[in-house]
Amino acid sequence: MVNTPPPEKHLDEQHHQPQSSIASIDFYTPLRLSIDGTPRAAATGPSPTNQPIIPEGPIPLPPSSRSPPPPFPEAHHAITISNNGSFLGSHNHPSPPPLRPPPGGGGGKKGGGGDNGINVIDDCAVEEIHEVCHPPHVSLWDKLRGRLNEIFFPEDPFHVFRKRNQSPATKFVEAVQYVFPIIGWLRTYDFDVFRSDLIAGLTIASLAIPQGISYAKLANLPPIIGLYSSFVPPMIYAVLGSSRHLGIGPVSVASLIIGSELSQSVSPDTQTELYVSLAFTTTLFAGLLQTGLGIFRLGFIIDFLSKATLTGFMAGAAVIVILQQLKGLFGITHFTKQMQIIPVLKSVIHEEKEWTWQTVVICLSFLALLLVARQVSAKKPKLFWVSALAPLTSVIISTLVVFILRSKLQKVATIGKLPEGVNPSSLHKLYFHGPYLSVAIKTGILAGVLSLTEGIAVGRTCASMNNYQIDGNKEMIAIGAMNVCGCLCSCYVVSGGFARSAVNYNAGAKTAFSNVVMALAILITLLFLMPLFYYTPNAVLAAIITSAVIGFIDVKAAYNLWKLDKLDFLISMCSFFGVLFISVPIGLAIAVGISLLKIILNVSRPFTSELGNIPGTRIYRNLSCYNNARRVPAFLILTIESPIYFANSMYLQERIIRWIREEEQRIQETGDAILKCVILDITGTNCSSVTNIDSSGIEMLYQLKRTMDRSLLHLVLVNPVAIVMERLQNSKFLATFDARGLYLTIGEAVSDVSSSWRN
Repeated sequence: MVNTPPPEKHLDEQHHQPQSSIASIDFYTPLRLSIDGTPRAAATGPSPTNQPIIPEGPIPLPPSSRSPPPPFPEAHHAITISNNGSFLGSHNHPSPPPLRPPPGGGGGKKGGGGDNGINVIDDCAVEEIHEVCHPPHVSLWDKLRGRLNEIFFPEDPFHVFRKRNQSPATKFVEAVQYVFPIIGWLRTYDFDVFRSDLIAGLTIASLAIPQGISYAKLANLPPIIGLYSSFVPPMIYAVLGSSRHLGIGPVSVASLIIGSELSQSVSPDTQTELYVSLAFTTTLFAGLLQTGLGIFRLGFIIDFLSKATLTGFMAGAAVIVILQQLKGLFGITHFTKQMQIIPVLKSVIHEEKEWTWQTVVICLSFLALLLVARQVSAKKPKLFWVSALAPLTSVIISTLVVFILRSKLQKVATIGKLPEGVNPSSLHKLYFHGPYLSVAIKTGILAGVLSLTEGIAVGRTCASMNNYQIDGNKEMIAIGAMNVCGCLCSCYVVSGGFARSAVNYNAGAKTAFSNVVMALAILITLLFLMPLFYYTPNAVLAAIITSAVIGFIDVKAAYNLWKLDKLDFLISMCSFFGVLFISVPIGLAIAVGISLLKIILNVSRPFTSELGNIPGTRIYRNLSCYNNARRVPAFLILTIESPIYFANSMYLQERIIRWIREEEQRIQETGDAILKCVILDITGTNCSSVTNIDSSGIEMLYQLKRTMDRSLLHLVLVNPVAIVMERLQNSKFLATFDARGLYLTIGEAVSDVSSSWRN
């Protein structure tokens, strides 16, 4: 019955709503079966039944001859819902209120009446209910092609070839430029850019020379190999790499892994040639892995190394590296080959007789100088050159001091003679037969993944700060290619280092040509300056390494993980202590394993929540997050925030049944309107994210609907996404619904279903 009686205006005033289409629905509470199969009603007070039991297994459909139960006259509720789906209020009546005739004897805009206990206030046309469209038919080949493109080509690297009015010559140039990015920036290269790259290249060369020597010592390799690795690989990256600021050279993590893993099988002191051969072979397998990941577009694999994992791993690795520098700090000759904290500390204490105070003074003095320079550059970015030049300055000063006082500092260990000349070929040194091949492969995989992760992370950071993008898979190919080529010319694993790239960025590099300038500076050093490093003390190299890796101990990042996600903090700590007390690969494996367990838990135990209406709107939000959200009587609105797969389908079925049981218990305690409809929000665009469903998920919906049919509850789905809609349609599940089982929005579902109760 449609009317606009004056007494009903208090509803709008009470709820501060503008005059709109409002349906006041009065209904009696029927005797129904609760979700556990026992009678339920909307009476207040404790439930007369025992604790409900969740039904297990498929429940048969109720007989079609089953007639609705008689009304339960003691409880009567009135629900007021606007025609746009927003809930306005509810109240109880001791008995059914009589229907009021329209003013003027039954006229009105939309007249009507009856004995069904329904009052309608309508000031405008009833809102249109939109149809949920079925997705268009897509062939299996198109689906497969689209899915593969999203997996392997998410950045759409071939979009440059789809421009209109492109000649074949232009497309060919674009293709060559895609493979060799150097062609792109050479076409617009000018003197101003060259000047910026020249300054940046010379600046990072001053850092790369001492770092190359130091990191080679960390890997237990001859120092000259560190300089070799800073010459050839940067030249290759300048041709193939797409980052403008990545500084190429040896990195601390890869050096640590090579030094720790290979030295457990081969002694770098007594089996130097074999050790160096294994290092080159490790570099080959690292490069092949990196190139393969890039060619086959499998770069997403490294995303399993989460930020939490890397935070703990890098901190643990930094502590291990610093502990290894105690050898150079105290001038110990007989030092343990183990990397864990306890054996290292035992070795330091046990070899107390080998300590030399001159070495300690040199190391601590230059370490203080390097840390002060680091702080100056951190506080004043314009003085970046202070920290960039500090390592080379330390090398020069310490070398002069040891040379001048060489008669008094005979106990201070120095680098010694380094061979002059460019990189010799190492093809004949590659190790493919023998008992240590598996060690080289394992070390290559570990060093390749971690150095690749570091290089891409640094490249993406620099690119985001300069508003350009890099192709992660192309970067993998470039880094892998320079390692494959490097292993043939006496280089070990290299990548884009944090410190070197930061200096390159702050020095104003514009293109990858800065790496070429650095390589040329290294070439001059290899040809003419090698004798100058003869008196360079090992203590200053230890100070350079310590100052470089101490920044990897990021206490602030660990504290933020604790505040944001306790499980991420646990992952980080497992990685940290695993590296520190067990070993580098086992610590990393533990952290990755816990990360995968976290993913499994998130998939198998997805989050579900109950939604309520924000008064005066058509917005539905989580009741536990929004204090002003209100339940819609007779409705239970749930959202599922995960795809529905075999791994979580049974959990979701049990959780939804539990939601219904808890809602029925709440209704018994509060005396609210009896539950009549359950709405599942699976839009993927509101609070929910049901972006996919498989056969197990569809079977779960079948069983859930049977359970709700038995309890005389109405199940409604809201706006499934295209892939979910298609699979529901193909499975014939939608055929089990009536006309009011699928809606575009929650508001339309509430409005249309509630209006159907008037009939």
